[in-house]
Amino acid sequence: MTNLKIDDSARLIGKLRLGNNVYAAQGSLLRSVDDSIIIENDTWILENSVLIGTKEHPLKVGSKTVFGHKCIAIGAEVGNLCEIGNCVMFLPNSKIGNMCIFGEGTIIPEGMVIPDESVVVGRPGRIIRKLTDDDKNMIAKMRGNNIALSSFVENIVDYESKRGSTMGKLYEYNGINPTISESAFIYDSAEITGNVRIGNNSIIASGVRIIGNSHGPVKIGNNVRILENSVLHLLPDNELVIEDNVIIGPGCMIHGTTIGANSIIESGSIICDYSKLGKNTLVKAGTLVKQRSIFDDNEILEGYPAKNTGMNQDIQSKPTWTI
Repeated sequence: MTNLKIDDSARLIGKLRLGNNVYAAQGSLLRSVDDSIIIENDTWILENSVLIGTKEHPLKVGSKTVFGHKCIAIGAEVGNLCEIGNCVMFLPNSKIGNMCIFGEGTIIPEGMVIPDESVVVGRPGRIIRKLTDDDKNMIAKMRGNNIALSSFVENIVDYESKRGSTMGKLYEYNGINPTISESAFIYDSAEITGNVRIGNNSIIASGVRIIGNSHGPVKIGNNVRILENSVLHLLPDNELVIEDNVIIGPGCMIHGTTIGANSIIESGSIICDYSKLGKNTLVKAGTLVKQRSIFDDNEILEGYPAKNTGMNQDIQSKPTWTI
């Protein structure tokens, strides 16, 4: 990887095709399922961002594009010379043109198409104008006044974190240690502290933080998936309960709630203390569930704050972007 810069705490998983001078910063995560990520020359992925490609939804990023801190991109196509603000999310099948600017916290929904030289803000994203000359000058200045694009030079990275490799860090707090089932798997850069219990066959992905220090307990059931760079914590006199077969997407904040069995919490969602979600709930990407909110079984939740937008008729299938 001599033509790449990968910080020590970044994680590359699966087979990736990366151009010269691609940079993955501290805490960033690139996960390629079935050879599904291409990132071209001189693109930067800054701290705690998560980029995921799958067979059904490959991820392709052009040259000299910069992802800000804590961005999420799943199965999207992103062009050259894009300037992507902090905490932006691109959802599967979205297509982004060249030289686009995205305001912080913008969400691009599934299948949305953004043409070249657009300025985009909002949740969901909306195009507010075309680039001005000042915008183009800013993009050039951020790249050393060199926006020339070179031919893609492919560096193949192929790495998979497997069961039996180095496990994540477990920390005692006030004499209480985490209790982890022998069949659970904790990726090496995950950290778990204090009064936390994790059930059979559950997977805690790279960069996850589960904190059961002065508060607790945190109870995680069987066959749960908690994906990259999510954080689980809670306020005093509370508990955090995640029932069996729950999937929590990358970049989520889960705080002192109860999440019913078979629920799916999509990327970048925030679930606040003393809330309760019923079984087989779907929380759409970027949703905020406020404190003390209570929702019944099978509800589909979306918005900021969350509102019911429909009902699940069947038990949900496992998303392609999970582990």
